[in-house]
Amino acid sequence: MLAVKSVWQNHAPAWEVLRLLDVFRRMVNDSIRIGLVNDASSLRRLSLLSYNQLARYDSPSCYKLCAISRAAGILAARNKSVRRGFPTRTPYAVRPQLVSCYGFKIENGRIDIPVSRGKRFSIPLTKHVLEIISQPRVKVRSFTLTQNRLSLCIARDTPMIECASTVGVDRNLRNLTVGNEHETSKYDLSKCVRIANTTARIVASFTRNDDRITTAIASKYGQRRTARTGHLLHTATKTIVAVAVQRKTAIVLENIEGIRSLYRKGNGQGRRYRGRMNGWSFGEAQQQIEYKARWVGLPVIRLSRRETRGSSVSCPRCGERLQSDKRLGRKLWCGKCRVVMDRDMVAAVNLARRGRVRFARSRPPITIEAQGRAVEAMKGNPTPTVIPRVDAPKLTHPTKS
Repeated sequence: MLAVKSVWQNHAPAWEVLRLLDVFRRMVNDSIRIGLVNDASSLRRLSLLSYNQLARYDSPSCYKLCAISRAAGILAARNKSVRRGFPTRTPYAVRPQLVSCYGFKIENGRIDIPVSRGKRFSIPLTKHVLEIISQPRVKVRSFTLTQNRLSLCIARDTPMIECASTVGVDRNLRNLTVGNEHETSKYDLSKCVRIANTTARIVASFTRNDDRITTAIASKYGQRRTARTGHLLHTATKTIVAVAVQRKTAIVLENIEGIRSLYRKGNGQGRRYRGRMNGWSFGEAQQQIEYKARWVGLPVIRLSRRETRGSSVSCPRCGERLQSDKRLGRKLWCGKCRVVMDRDMVAAVNLARRGRVRFARSRPPITIEAQGRAVEAMKGNPTPTVIPRVDAPKLTHPTKS
């Protein structure tokens, strides 16, 4: 399994680097303009149209190819939004940056990048970055340079862990519930809600008349909120993946695609409730779990919308639909089994069971190696990556999220 992630550090830029960052930005914008005029978004066609016109820029040729590739990605994303019916603006690269997968060298604890003909710029790497890139089977694929940050894209071919069971992950506004029929546990994320409420209250208290200054200050508070929320999710997801690796259990994720459309104005929820739900970082939790699991070779199973439906309202014992009561809060009761169960734990158990069926189907038959011993290889989830959504029964009690 090929796993990809990035590692970054701060750096002190020189004037040659700052000039190159601005040149790269202008090359990207020129390529975007050429692509819009000629209705070209594929890398091959955009390269044929743009490469000769970028010859006037004083930049190494490798950066011209990467600028065209960057522009092709931006145009492809715009075309996707147009096909989906979303209003789009004319794309334009604002921030100076430099992205390349060619021409750089990492030697003696430093990265050397070409800045002009026959001249290179060297950036010392931090101890943390050197420890990451010196791990076995780790290769540096590309780098991204901004005015004060260096980011390295690294990849590793990790052998797949052979798992014997599955564990379901139920993502909620205030917690992550993980488990199966043997054991379940909750990771509290209620602090994320408090951080979001505090940030919204501070931003709403601004009384400046200049919208530009207000936007700049609000952006800083938004970045602070994102950083704090991301750290809390990082702590929880890191523990989830570590425990799954220790117990050799594959992780099962639900498909909650389309949740944003369920919390729009006019759907019956209050303004504050819609704000909390639309600020829910369910996608960030899935992204962190997936890349951390892939990095260590742990399989992740993504259920379809049909397989996810009803996971939190079906009794894991008998399969009957669970009943709700306002007095029970987030607990449900089964009229057939006569037991009361937490809906989050019910969802985690049901997801683990449904994922186990997919897990069993994805396991190929046992093969015989050249040495003569039997081994069993396990594939990852063959379905494409999806954006999460919750089943409709979870939304029947909006005041209890």
